[in-house]
Amino acid sequence: MSVEGQIQIVALADAAARRNPLVSSLLHEEADRTDLVPAADLPATTVALGSLVEFHDAGADETRTVRLVLPGEADIASGRVSVLSLVGAGLIGLSEGQSIDWPTQDGRLRRLTVRRVQPPEEAV
Repeated sequence: MSVEGQIQIVALADAAARRNPLVSSLLHEEADRTDLVPAADLPATTVALGSLVEFHDAGADETRTVRLVLPGEADIASGRVSVLSLVGAGLIGLSEGQSIDWPTQDGRLRRLTVRRVQPPEEAV
């Protein structure tokens, strides 16, 4: 994750703590675990804010393509998923081929596997 991205994600997680404590906690854990690099050095195949991500959700047995966005830009009908959603929080920082076992709203785990990443539009 880029240094700039981590600062933004942690600020969002802090702001969401009261509204959605699970997502806030999971984002903080991921930010603590991640290796930080300057934004310019982040591999294009790593999911960042603004990335277009094709992933497989084993829990729903479906493959989806979404753009990871800030909460105010989210529109599930248009394929824009908030980084503060459970899926968005799970995908951020993963690279192509990586998987994560991530909770659903009801507490079950599902495996999310990143298949393809297109970098944020401004980075293309």
